[in-house]
Amino acid sequence: MISMFRPAAHQPLLPSSEQDSLYRRLRWQIFLGIFIGYAGYYLVRKNFSLAMPYLVEQGYSRGDLGFAMSGVAIAYGISKFLMGAVSDRSNPRVFLSVGLILSAAVFLLMGFAPWATSSVGIMFVLLFLNGWFQGMGWPASGRTMVHWWSQKERGGIVSIWNCAHNVGGGLIGPLFILGMGWFNDWRAAFYVPAAAAIGVAIFAYLTMRDTPQSCGLPPVEAYKNDYPEDYNASHEQELSARDIFKKYILPNKLLWYIAFANVFIYLLRYGVLDWAPTYLKEVKHFSVDKSSWAYFLYEWAGIPGTLLCGWMSDKLFKGNRGATGMLFMALVTVATVVYWLNPAGNPTVDMLALIAIGFLIYGPVMLVGLHALELAPKKAAGTAAGFTGLFGYLGGSVAANAVVGYTVDHFGWDGGFMLMVGSCVAAIVLLALTTWHGRGQDAALNRG
Repeated sequence: MISMFRPAAHQPLLPSSEQDSLYRRLRWQIFLGIFIGYAGYYLVRKNFSLAMPYLVEQGYSRGDLGFAMSGVAIAYGISKFLMGAVSDRSNPRVFLSVGLILSAAVFLLMGFAPWATSSVGIMFVLLFLNGWFQGMGWPASGRTMVHWWSQKERGGIVSIWNCAHNVGGGLIGPLFILGMGWFNDWRAAFYVPAAAAIGVAIFAYLTMRDTPQSCGLPPVEAYKNDYPEDYNASHEQELSARDIFKKYILPNKLLWYIAFANVFIYLLRYGVLDWAPTYLKEVKHFSVDKSSWAYFLYEWAGIPGTLLCGWMSDKLFKGNRGATGMLFMALVTVATVVYWLNPAGNPTVDMLALIAIGFLIYGPVMLVGLHALELAPKKAAGTAAGFTGLFGYLGGSVAANAVVGYTVDHFGWDGGFMLMVGSCVAAIVLLALTTWHGRGQDAALNRG
């Protein structure tokens, strides 16, 4: 089993006359693989949110459902971290594809087996398994990007790729509506997207590749003549887990700052997204169709927002990820307050506020991942990204699920929104620390 994940062997170097055309073709092909492949992960990640209003009608409390849903976040945070370390020594095309198929299998079970939603404990365990398999997507994609795109290209390519989760997450709503139309069964929220995800996994396996060297090509630094400072042959050698943690993760202060900021960014991101169907139905009196489309628009609004954030980070803020994130988090705070305080009966304002939150929040999410990739050598990139993900999911997403759920049960929706607005402020403070700390230390920390 372990052998199937091993990195592909290096192949003899192709003649220089063949390298450019193959590099160009494979980079387009591989990008499609990781973009569509990672979008597939989001087809089978947040489906439980759409099912929650129906489970509330069956007698479950919001706090209990939030606890069950937190299984995804707890497992994903741990898995993204541990699987990040494994992915740094694995073949990403196998790693990503297998994880997606296993994740889809869990939701097929929840869709077709009535016992799978018969208790909070069973739902927690199954969602925990789903979250664990979900942790195999981001690290494999991150490893692929740092091997196939050079440092100067990476800001743009990561911001475009980061839109994959908006594409996949946004499609859950329309697929749910389609499933309800076909089967008149709320469990279609599980099994219709899961079936689509399996097809995506097959596509990803057919299109992705491991490193350029496994295809007979030179490292991307040589191909693009874009070498990081102090680059040498050791940058192409695989690192042990001990070296990665000791040299590039634990002593990296900037990585710790953005990891804690990620807790609060994720609390807002999933506090709004996961509870949108329930909040809109209970407080704003939205229909199922309208709530599903609101979910779709929230996710897809993140696509232009992420691209704009990436462009501003590179061009206007000259690579200062912290300052860019502070601006976007300040604006998302305003949009969240409007979404919260707008009285029921004004659906247009609710939709516009939700779209604004989606437009603004995914930029900071992307910047945290990009900054993590920039703060470690490429052979440790998956672990660095997994480290920030550990904090985002184990802290922020769990709080968004369980803590927000129980807060709403005891203090109403006003209490839940006070918690989310407070998280925005905390994220801004921590991002400010990364800016004040100074970019001058990035390279030193990167080199250990």
